[in-house]
Amino acid sequence: MQEQGTISIHTENIFPIIKKFLYSDNEIFLRELVSNAVDATQKIKRLASLGQFKGTLGDLRVQVAVDKASKTITISDNGLGMTAEEIKKYINQIAFSGATEFVEKFKEAKDASEIIGRFGLGFYSAFMVANLVEIDSLSFQDGAAPAHWSCDGSTEYTINEGTRQERGTTITLHINEESEEFLEEQKLQSILDKYCKFLPVTIQFGTRTESIEDGEDAAGKKQWKEVEVDNIINNTTPIWTKAPSELKDEDYLNFYRELYPFSEDPLFWIHLNVDYPFNLTGVLYFPKLKPDFELQRNKIKLYSRQVFITDDVKDIVPEFLMLLHGVIDSPDIPLNVSRSFLQADGAVKKINNYITKKVADKLQELFKNDRKAYESKWTDIGLFVKYGIISDQKFAEKANDFALLNNTEGAFFTTKEYREKVSPLQTDKDGNVVLLYTNDLAKNDAFIQAAAKRSYDVLLMNTPLDNHFISHLEQHLEKVHFRRVDADVMDRLIPKEDAIPSVLNEEQLGSVKEIFGKAIDKPGMDVAVESLSTDELPVTVTMDEWMRRMKDMAALGGGGGMSFYGAMPDRYKVAVNANHPLIGKILACTDGTEKEKLAKQAFDLALLSQGMLTGAELTDFVHRSIDMIGVG
Repeated sequence: MQEQGTISIHTENIFPIIKKFLYSDNEIFLRELVSNAVDATQKIKRLASLGQFKGTLGDLRVQVAVDKASKTITISDNGLGMTAEEIKKYINQIAFSGATEFVEKFKEAKDASEIIGRFGLGFYSAFMVANLVEIDSLSFQDGAAPAHWSCDGSTEYTINEGTRQERGTTITLHINEESEEFLEEQKLQSILDKYCKFLPVTIQFGTRTESIEDGEDAAGKKQWKEVEVDNIINNTTPIWTKAPSELKDEDYLNFYRELYPFSEDPLFWIHLNVDYPFNLTGVLYFPKLKPDFELQRNKIKLYSRQVFITDDVKDIVPEFLMLLHGVIDSPDIPLNVSRSFLQADGAVKKINNYITKKVADKLQELFKNDRKAYESKWTDIGLFVKYGIISDQKFAEKANDFALLNNTEGAFFTTKEYREKVSPLQTDKDGNVVLLYTNDLAKNDAFIQAAAKRSYDVLLMNTPLDNHFISHLEQHLEKVHFRRVDADVMDRLIPKEDAIPSVLNEEQLGSVKEIFGKAIDKPGMDVAVESLSTDELPVTVTMDEWMRRMKDMAALGGGGGMSFYGAMPDRYKVAVNANHPLIGKILACTDGTEKEKLAKQAFDLALLSQGMLTGAELTDFVHRSIDMIGVG
């Protein structure tokens, strides 16, 4: 007996609204319908395990098929099935609080998931691509009659007795003209690979051709023949659904290669598995980072009961761990999750905190169990750790035990260890421990050697985050200051109680400043004549530590007032060492031109040591050097 009716949605505008607001996300129709089929299949298994279904389960799977000629896509399962009454209950009645409120609330909507998730429109996403949708279903219940339902995208539907002979449901979509791209097998395959790759029920998408061995010919050569086999697109038991005790290292590595086939093997991984106070499973991998680490984001995939949701996990995973790779699966996160939900949901915040703790615990374990192996990975994992320390206070507290500093000699220390190592020699007259560092071994070699002459140690701080990391440490370590090794002459980087006397009198000091002022005549260069050790260079060019940090942060895209510092012209300090023999030679010279020439040469040597002598100035320096050694 045929029955006609009106879908209970209180408005005739619902389907245009779905098509308009969800159009940009129209591929999710397949995810929604396949997920529904998987749910129906799992439910029949559950009923059988409880003894509430006595029949034969059979080969439980979901089949997806496309018929380009008839312009249809079908999704079939052999799960619970539905009676006509159940179809009317679950399909026809969409409960809105009011049509007017719905239209007003979402007329400016940009997040398709927010609409679908709020109003349970998963099935109706089919109308984004179809102008006619049919349901053929037979319930598992004894004596149930098959039912057929159809709707053309209006609020009118037809339901009558169907012809289906086997338990389960088939959804048939008659694809509209605007959506014929979905009739291409390659397009559907890509959507299934994206959303359904790890669903817990076998998903079959047509068949594929495979070569199999077919005996040998007369010469003993193997023969092959091509056969058609089911095209199964998913792995129903991915590793995150298993207990860690069941898995070996190779299992984790193979899964990583499956997710990221063109990537280097990861450094290590963390298996997540918690069921209270929320449910969460997954595996997070620490990858080997490339210099363009900013481009490596969005590599963590979020699933809900093995259904892919998104790879934008910003609010679930701590910001500093967004560079990790892997999978997170939580049934506590709805399939159609919106950004506003993630930002407001309490469970999401707990998951975020849990992941932070698990990562900290894993790093602590690696450090304690095999420090040498941990140190060998520091180049890669140091970026994660430093980012975490800067951005997450709870992580920073735990990281004190396993965050490392490495010096120019290749040795590694915790912050506490390093402070104890250098404080005897590198404590200044005010009781501050001065930690010297370089971000460029080659460029700063002269300064590093000058530090070594005093038995000072120099750290290597050359990652993109080190400027911020240094500032963080200075804020949290009492009486500790960082100074880049080329930020000043060595005697001023770590000032001691005893001032070095000058070998020149006041008049001579004034003359030296005048000579160098004329010789340099370069904007942004502030000349100062200072009493330094004789083993210091005759002239040193440096930029103030604080100003250089501001400029470096501005160059990295620091917000707020950083752009102001980035726009400021560079200013350098030119320290002329009054105690160096060369300065005495310049003063003793009676030829004014020769004095200026020697002063210019000493200044250019200082620029050269900083990599600041280029172009015509470098050419002039070379010719002057040749003249001074008596050639040419």
